[in-house]
Amino acid sequence: MKLKVKFLRDGAKVPQRAHPADAGADVFYCFNPDERNHCIGEENEYWIGPRDSCLVPTGLRIEIPPGYMLEVKKKSGIASKRCLIVGACVIDSGYDGEVFINLHNLGHTTQKIFPGDKVAQVVLIPIETCDFVAVDEPINNQSSRGDGGFGSTGDR
Repeated sequence: MKLKVKFLRDGAKVPQRAHPADAGADVFYCFNPDERNHCIGEENEYWIGPRDSCLVPTGLRIEIPPGYMLEVKKKSGIASKRCLIVGACVIDSGYDGEVFINLHNLGHTTQKIFPGDKVAQVVLIPIETCDFVAVDEPINNQSSRGDGGFGSTGDR
């Protein structure tokens, strides 16, 4: 399957797989000269302070077919070495705006992201939709787990 990608400005890059068998394709930060916020530094880099988050632009609009979504995932190296993870991870097929990556810095030092840097990866996922129906009768999945959650199976 091929997804159409529209460049919104200079510096945007097509998402790329590092290896042909990789599930995710890397997406990159693309500086937007019309944007000014607390994250942008003097060299157009993003400064993401400790415990801060920023919406990092990619300069891309991606056409996602009905029945699919793009899931934004963290890059393992960026997460483990720089403490940067992603939030707001679903891009629906109905969305036709610029793709932004919601990066959170869980670390104790400011992280800089320069134009062209990898910021996350996206995975195309088929989806199954459903309707939710409110019921009055008890719901019983008849599992051995029951309503146990949040550590009910032990912490170790």
